[in-house]
Order: sequence, then C-alpha cells, then structure tokens
Amino acid sequence: MAKKPTKKRVNWLLVLLMSVFFGSIGVDRFIMGHIGLGILKLITIGGFGVWWLVDVILIASKYDFKNVIWVDKT
Repeated sequence: MAKKPTKKRVNWLLVLLMSVFFGSIGVDRFIMGHIGLGILKLITIGGFGVWWLVDVILIASKYDFKNVIWVDKT
C-alpha cells in the first residue's frame, strides 16, 4: 500500500514574506514542499510575474494548498 503523504506545517508569515520578495524565483513553493512547481517558477521567473502575483494573493488569503497546514507561530 502507498503511504499517505503527511501535511507539512508551514509558518504562514514566513511564506508570505518570502513570496512577496522572492516568489518570482520560487522560494515560496520550495518552502511549502512543492519542489517541481518551485523549479518551474524559477525557470519562468514567476510565470512572467503572473504566477508570482497569484501565489502572493493565495498565500495572503491562507489558501488550502495540497499537503500544507498553515501555522502562525512555530
């Protein structure tokens, strides 16, 4: 049987700040554990700015990303 992936506890404020300042190179996605998407953001420079903006909005609204649990403090 396949092991069910565990959700990663991620500091919401840290990811939001990293997304605002370094989201165009995928740092926010790397922190959330989405390595493949982080690499794509890095290669496309944040989806030419569009993907970066969408991610900032989603993270600011605490969107329920796959395998991520938002925490306010560690």
